[in-house]
Amino acid sequence: MSVKYYNENSESFFYETLKADMTYMYQKFLENLTKKSGKILDLGCGSGRDSKYFKSLGFQVISIDASEELAKKASKYIEQNVIIGDMRDIEYEDEFIGVWACASILHLEIKDIEIVFRKIFKSLKKGGIFYASFKYGDENYIKNGRKFINFTEEKFFNLFPQYRENCIEIFKTSDVREGRESESWFNIILKK
Repeated sequence: MSVKYYNENSESFFYETLKADMTYMYQKFLENLTKKSGKILDLGCGSGRDSKYFKSLGFQVISIDASEELAKKASKYIEQNVIIGDMRDIEYEDEFIGVWACASILHLEIKDIEIVFRKIFKSLKKGGIFYASFKYGDENYIKNGRKFINFTEEKFFNLFPQYRENCIEIFKTSDVREGRESESWFNIILKK
């Protein structure tokens, strides 16, 4: 994973990501939730931007991040404790109406992504919704000490054919951060 990078760059990452306009992704996630109240897991919450938004709508939010420094900043920002932990170690069962993993699982190895997906599905209530985003493309890469796993629809289902029947939607978006508009994202919404 890329914890060292996020610990060392927590200040700049925190402020850079707070400004990102996630409205479109929020709408896609929320319109698929079968319940309008309950618990949401923000897996790899980073700055806490998304946790704060879901809290503002009245959801109970459990926020987890592997970076101790980001977790400290996010805890203050969302005014609740962020759990410092590795997403590969989560152990929830039938607890969440939704799991939000925005640009977080993309730093894992493929075998670990499969482990995390299984754990996420276990954590969801029946009919629960799982949103994840990855960089768009066929080729994985390393940048600033962070590994990025990229997906296209074809690559995703070649690696994870078992989730085809759970897929509600796949959509491609441009990066919403200032100056990064040329970068593309692979977004997927799955249902338990």
